[in-house]
This record gives sequence, structure tokens and C-alpha cells, in this order.
Amino acid sequence: MSRHRMRRDARRMRRSGVEPVMVMTDGVQFGPIAIVVIGTWLWRYRSELAPVALASCAEIAAVVLHIAHPTWWAGILAAAAVAAWLVALFGHMVGLTWAPERAYAAALVLLVGGWVAAGTALGPGTPPLPALMIIGGAICAVPWWAHRRRRARVRVERTLAAWPEIAHAVGLAGSRIQSAVVDLWGYRARVALARGQTVEDAMTKLPALESALGTRRGAARIQPIPEKANRLELRVIETDPHADAITWPGPSITSIAEPVELGVFEDGSPVRVSLLRRHALVGGVAGAGKSGGMNVIMGNLSACPDVIVWGIDLKRGMELLPWASCLDRLATTPKEAAALLRDAVTILDGRAEMLAMRGLRVWEPTPDAPALVILVDEYAELVDDAPAAIGAADSIARRGRAPATTLLVATQRPSQKAMGHGAVRSQMDVRIGFRVRERRDTDLILGQGMHKAGWHADRLDAPGKFLLSAPEHDIPRRARAYLLTDQIVQDTTTRHAERRPALDPVSLSALNDATTRTHTVVPASVEPTGRHVRKDAPQKADEALWDVLTAAPDEGATLSDLIAATGMSRPTVYRRLGQLEADGRIHQVSRGRWRARGDDPA
Repeated sequence: MSRHRMRRDARRMRRSGVEPVMVMTDGVQFGPIAIVVIGTWLWRYRSELAPVALASCAEIAAVVLHIAHPTWWAGILAAAAVAAWLVALFGHMVGLTWAPERAYAAALVLLVGGWVAAGTALGPGTPPLPALMIIGGAICAVPWWAHRRRRARVRVERTLAAWPEIAHAVGLAGSRIQSAVVDLWGYRARVALARGQTVEDAMTKLPALESALGTRRGAARIQPIPEKANRLELRVIETDPHADAITWPGPSITSIAEPVELGVFEDGSPVRVSLLRRHALVGGVAGAGKSGGMNVIMGNLSACPDVIVWGIDLKRGMELLPWASCLDRLATTPKEAAALLRDAVTILDGRAEMLAMRGLRVWEPTPDAPALVILVDEYAELVDDAPAAIGAADSIARRGRAPATTLLVATQRPSQKAMGHGAVRSQMDVRIGFRVRERRDTDLILGQGMHKAGWHADRLDAPGKFLLSAPEHDIPRRARAYLLTDQIVQDTTTRHAERRPALDPVSLSALNDATTRTHTVVPASVEPTGRHVRKDAPQKADEALWDVLTAAPDEGATLSDLIAATGMSRPTVYRRLGQLEADGRIHQVSRGRWRARGDDPA
């Protein structure tokens, strides 16, 4: 404390009616202000002075014990050994989660206990105990002073100690910090707002808070606490956990009924959301990571034997073509997309009729009765190039929940015009918002008023970062989607292509009935499109398939033989085999081998 400041504080005390009293100690004058200042300084630097305080306590304990109970040294040494053992084994229960931290704490307990035991027996002033105290204490203090989490905690405490001034400066006067926790990437504090203040008020002051706290731009987050309207969590990210891409660890589900893991939140927890009986909308500017998010979803769905995936990619298959072997159908032209969506509505109607006849309310996905998920990349292109398909998409969006027929739509800017002025956008219960350029685009993707509520998709600063809005995710939390490289996609399709299910008999029957009513060839609407398009007559391929199955030896024909003989794609062969097996015309001899039944009535 400078002499000028001491004089200024003294003048303030006199103006308030308090006369400072001076204390003389060896010719040095100490007043109450100086004592308060010294005490404040000691408290402020209590973390740095902790080794000195520990050494002083050990010295005092050794002096007292040496005078009063010099024979206790053996018990003190044994107690120190037991305490060190307990810290090493159970230190994680008191916050020492890192093994080196527990080792350091156990060693420190043992060393301090040994020195106190020696001081009790011999006296703390007996050589070489003083030298050991000074040198050993300095060595043991270095890890404490250098510990990153301790320094971060001290820095956070000092920053938040100035919260009254910060709150007054940013317009949140009267709010207070209730608690603060330091984590791996920064810290988070629970803030109690003053009367009349709301979480929305605090969100509008985020830039001012970042300036007052001295953080980098975009480092502060505010999340509401659902239990109380006048509480919020202030999170400051000092080290961005999403600075680098996160490689996809592999499928997180084996059934469409399980929540899909899309990525990782900033606190390291996984982002999970259920897609069963829920339509999903993925939005963001070009290059923000929409295709990467769709890849994560497709990678997880490819591992589920109870879901069939159809794809629409009007960019001639640039995004979905690598997944073609796991897609039951792929449309890459407007005409193919319209046919695919019409067939999806037909399947929806057939399933709904079956449910009504059996008195059931929902279609429960199984490998024999899989759910149907339709992925649409760049939905706005579908609106422009295939307007006839919009009515079918609207019907699926409105009625697809119970029959387990789901739309997953990706687009850059899902305005009503871009979504075809239909019901598709309003029925999207899951919203995934990647980076956008304008604030209003946040509301277009995530819902009206979401930007004002803290869903700031315009502040996402890297491809792959996103915000997730769903019934179980109603608080804005930044996340980063997993990254699937081309090699990962290739390995995943190779691993899962053979296990993809075929359409169930109810859906196939609905498609057959529809084509019979319109007097068209059945395979024209059933055949996969895009990469799977076949120019020859499907009847010839079916005949070739049946010829191979009837001529197959006792061990059966392999899948490779069937593909080579028919020219069909792998999903198409599986679908044909499933239909023939359901009709009782063939049977599976062993894994990957089929042959016709000898008693086939046909």
C-alpha cells in the first residue's frame, strides 16, 4: 500500500467521523488502515502463501509437542503414514481426480508428518531440521505454485471478487456471485440477479460482460437455470475445446429407438437426441458443416438394422452418393425425388391402414418392420426443381409420426418460401443450427424468438459448431459435430452394407397395390435411383435372380453371385430376397447364402 493511498484512506475516515489511531512498533507507525490493508493483502495472496502457512503451522506444532509431549513422535509418524495412504487411495473423493495430484498430496502429508515427528522428538531447532524446513519447503512448494488449476482458480476468484464493480458497469447492479467452479476449459459461475432483472437482460449485455471480465470476444456464455427465473450460469471459455475437429468414434446406436450421438458439448458431455418419430431440420450457411452433420446421422443410422434410409440429393449425389450402398433408394434428379416421395406417402398410407385394422397407435420399428427415414439434402432445390414433390413432403411431415416415416431435411435458409409454403418447417421438432450470417436466420432455423433467448447461431466461429433445439435440449449450449473423413465413410459403408434391412411386407404390398391401380411396372417405383438406376427391364433381372437361386447347389448361392448375375445393387438384391423369402419361395441356407425351395409352387 502506497503512502499516498494510506493518507487518502485516512482522510476518508476523518470525514466519516472516525479518527485513525496510530500504533508504534519499533519506530514504525501502524494504523488501523495499514492493519486492514496488510490483512487484505494476506487474504488476497492466501493461495500463494499456503506453503508458508503450512510450514509455520508445522513449526508451531513441533514446538508445542516437543515441550509438552516429546514421546509422541512415533504416533505422529504412524498417523502421517496412514493419512498419506488414505490420500493416495481415496483422494479422488475430495477433488484430487488426477493421479499425480494424489501422489503429490500423499508425499506432502508424509514429509510434513515426518518433519513434525522429528521436531517433536529432537526439537524443531535441532540441526538439520531448520535447513530441511527451508530447502524442502521451497522444493515442495514449486508444484503448488506451478499448478495450472490452482492458478486458474486464484485468477477466477480475484476476477469475481470485483463482480460488484463489473455488474454496475454493465448494467446488472445488485446481482451477485453465488458460487464459481474452475474446469478444464475455463470457469462457470452461478449468478443471482437483482429484483426485476431477467436472464434475457443479461444476454443482451454479453459483449459488455466480455469486456469487463477481460476475456476474448465470444468467450462468455449465459445459460438460464430452469429452477429459478432470477438465476443464471455464466460460463467463460478460456481454452476452446472445439478449436480442432473431433473425429467420429463410430456408431453410438444399434436401434433407431436410441438417441443418436451427434457430437460433444463444450463441457465434454455427448450431444444425444432421439430421431424416432421426429422430423429434423438442419440449417446453416454454405460451409458451416451441414453435410458433416448429415454424415454423422447417416453413419449412426447405417448401423441400425431397424431403419431403412432413402436419400434425395439434387446435387447429383455429391453428398449422399458415398452412402449409396447403405441407402435403400437414392434420388439425384427432380423426377426421381418426386417418385421417391410419392412412394414414401404410399408406404405411410399402407402402414397407417394396417395400424388402424389392428387397433395399434404407432409402428414399432424392428428388423422385420423397419422405420423409414428420408434424408433430403438442400431442400430448397427440391422446392425449385420438383414442386410436385412438395405436397408429398407435406403429407409425410404432417402424418409420418405414427407410421415411423421421418423426414431429415438440410437447407441453408429455411424460410417459408424456401420450404415451399407448406407444413414441413412447422413440423420439424428437432432443429440443428450451424453458423448463419444474420441474426434473423437463427430464428428461421431454430424458431421464432430464439436469438433473443440466447440461441446465437451467428456467433458460431468454426465449421461443425452447432446449436441443438429439441424437447430435451431447451437451453442454448454450443456443440461441435463429429468429423467423418472419406475413409471413415468408406469403411462404415463396407461394414454395414450387408446388414441393411429390406422393406417390410406391409410396405411392399402398399407399393404393389399402388402400381397395380396406376397400371405401371412395379419396379419403376421400387427400384433404387441415382447410382442404383438400371436402364434394362427389371423383369430380366428378376428372372436372372430366380435362375441363379433355382440352379444353386445345396450350400446356396452367395450374395456376390447374385449381384454379378443380375446387375442389381446390394440393397436391391436384399430387398428381392426378402420378398421371395416372405413368399416362401426361397430360404437362407446359411449366412450370406440362399437357394430356391424344392417344393416351390411357382
